[in-house]
Amino acid sequence: MINKVQIKVRGYHLDIFQHVNNARYLEFLEEGRWAFFEDFGVGTDMMAQGIAWVVVNININFKKEANFGDVLEVQTAFSKLGNRSISMQQNIVNSKTQALVAEAQVTYVCFSQAQKEAVALPEEYRLKIEEAIIGLNEPA
Repeated sequence: MINKVQIKVRGYHLDIFQHVNNARYLEFLEEGRWAFFEDFGVGTDMMAQGIAWVVVNININFKKEANFGDVLEVQTAFSKLGNRSISMQQNIVNSKTQALVAEAQVTYVCFSQAQKEAVALPEEYRLKIEEAIIGLNEPA
C-alpha cells in the first residue's frame, strides 16, 4: 500500500532563497505519515490501547528544489518491519514534472505509554504490516 497526499507550496514554506526551506520537508513528510496511518487504520486504535508510534530516526535526501506554487505529492509506504519497530519510505515528487524532490527513510518504535519504553508490536498489527510490505513488493 502506497498512500499519496498532495501539498501545494505556499509563500510561508519558502526561505530567503525563494525555495522550500529544508525544515518544511519534515512537516510535509509528517502530513504524509498521518494520512497513511489514518488510511491504513493503525493509528487511533493503537493510541486507544496506550500504544504510540514514536519517531526515532529520519534520514532525508534532498534531490531538487521546490518552489512557490508547486504541487508536491508525498508518497508513503512501509518498508521494513522489526520486532519493536517499523520503517517507512517516503518520496516527495513534483506532481507536474514527476521529478523526485526528496526521499526519506523514517523509523518508528512501538512505544507503551504506561511502561514508558519500546515494546513488541502487537501481533494483529504485525500481520497487517507484513501483508502491506509483501503486497508492495509483489509485481503489479
